[in-house]
Amino acid sequence: MIKKFLGALILMFAVSGPAMSASAGYAWDRAPERITDLAALQNGAKLFVNYCLNCHSASSLRYNKLTDLGLTQKEIEENLLFTGDKVGDLMHVAMRPADAKLWLGVAPPDLSVMARAKAANLGQPGTDYIYTYLRTFYRDVTTPLGWNNLVFPNAGMPHVFWEQSGPTELTTVEVHPVEKDGQVQWFKTTTVVDSDGFSSVVSDEPLADYKGHASIEHNLKYLDSAKEVEFSNNMADLSAFLGWMSEPDQQFRKQLGTWVLLFLAVFFVIAWRLNKSYWKHVK
Repeated sequence: MIKKFLGALILMFAVSGPAMSASAGYAWDRAPERITDLAALQNGAKLFVNYCLNCHSASSLRYNKLTDLGLTQKEIEENLLFTGDKVGDLMHVAMRPADAKLWLGVAPPDLSVMARAKAANLGQPGTDYIYTYLRTFYRDVTTPLGWNNLVFPNAGMPHVFWEQSGPTELTTVEVHPVEKDGQVQWFKTTTVVDSDGFSSVVSDEPLADYKGHASIEHNLKYLDSAKEVEFSNNMADLSAFLGWMSEPDQQFRKQLGTWVLLFLAVFFVIAWRLNKSYWKHVK
């Protein structure tokens, strides 16, 4: 009886390990810094309009604001406007929220400030989240849409860039405990989800005298390396654009802040010298 109780207690604490690590979420990759690269931002704007704006709106941004990226109003009208919208309109979508919820299960969120909303508490920018999210889709026949995501499991969004990314293969290695006859035995299970979305266990080996803790590691492999390079580059541009869109004047804010700090530094020296000169005859 005592052995069974101790076994159950050990199993409970062992299982709590992956639960707590899962709450921390999948580690974000570092997105390339392209917030000042106008060519990258223009490409990101094109990708956003062609792939994202079908479902996601950006209701805090007007099309003509894209002139800040070096585009002319004529270029915006000819290349980024495909409906009856005008260049001064907000970036809305035609799909009604009620229809979106009916078709997709949930209305797609507005992406105007998504990069800021997803910023981590420890300072990691939201563009890292978006960059990682867009690059961790994989086929999964068990989901309604046929796709899944490592950053946002069971996301209600298909992989709209599947043609650009090419096929992938996901390998998951899980170290976990199994209770049997009051004893806890640790196993390392390796599962592979192939490019068609079918999952299979390729190995399930016991770990003798294991003293560690439960863990899960994912390795997403792109099977077409040439496509992977171009795809990752495009996702970096799109992430940079979403970061710019969340605060289009952020570069001006940073530059202004630098000049303000320099002014305060100079003013402090002047004020200090004036104060010393004013009080030098006062005893």
